[in-house]
Amino acid sequence: MIRMSLRQFRVQALVGAILLVLATIYLLRLGGEIRAVRDPSQLPSQYTQAMLFLATGFGLVPAIIGAFWGAPLVARELENGTHRLVWNQSVPRRRWLAVKLTVLGLASMAVAGTLSALLTWAASPVDQANGDRFNAILFGARDIAPIGYAAFGFVFGAVTGLLVRRTLPAMALVFLAVIAVQFAVPNLLRPHYMPAERVTVPMTVDAINQARSLGSITGGPVVGGLEIPDAWVTDTSELRTPDGRQLSAAAFNECFNNAPKTGANGTFGDTAVCLGKLGLHVDLAYQPNRRFWPFQWIELALYLGVSALLAAVGLWRVQRRVS
Repeated sequence: MIRMSLRQFRVQALVGAILLVLATIYLLRLGGEIRAVRDPSQLPSQYTQAMLFLATGFGLVPAIIGAFWGAPLVARELENGTHRLVWNQSVPRRRWLAVKLTVLGLASMAVAGTLSALLTWAASPVDQANGDRFNAILFGARDIAPIGYAAFGFVFGAVTGLLVRRTLPAMALVFLAVIAVQFAVPNLLRPHYMPAERVTVPMTVDAINQARSLGSITGGPVVGGLEIPDAWVTDTSELRTPDGRQLSAAAFNECFNNAPKTGANGTFGDTAVCLGKLGLHVDLAYQPNRRFWPFQWIELALYLGVSALLAAVGLWRVQRRVS
């Protein structure tokens, strides 16, 4: 069974091996170039965009594995009827599927783990200079979490192919679904893996000018992009008055649209001066960078656990329904 699974997988394995070799050569060269920069303070300006681009591309790997390795694994055999040949040789259905999931799932995890190790090594000087370990894109392309993503993508693809029974529809569905999961988890689940720490930050003129945005589409009294050193800010309250109440939209809009002219500099100029006189503050929830590794292990365990549940669903389904 293992030999047959590997033989059926040889084309995908060859393509994957070629791409892995090319990626290895590129990342080793990139890592060497980064380490040749004498002034580490120059690394963010030179390589941050490249790191984001690579991390974004790396984020597609689980979807590609799921669509091109996982989805056709069972769906193609069901379409062609070749699964009956194996079962007529007294191979139990569950063993047939379990071997496929185990052998090729481990191969998927190995590929993702190798790519992650190479990218983590190449990018480590830039990451140290930036200090932003929880960036939503970068976090998913570093260390051990990508191993879980690959396992999920592959198993989800295989089980979807088993249920859909058509290769091309399963590939399209898996690709889109895995990307959706990769987007949802960092925004909906990751901020809550551990209880957030909280701090109240006075909204002085300088603090307001350090924000990336002010106000919302609806005109709400919000400030965005506030940062805490060595931490990931997961939630920012609306602007609050000294008594803890939310700043009224009327007061906010008055400063935003009709601030007295003072000739102030800074990102928000006179608006920041006007708001700064109101004694405002915001409440921030954040995850300190020291929790990076616990979050990596939690996310790996989450994806592996979901993968195990999906595999169990596939084993139940293949035994009871597939003919």
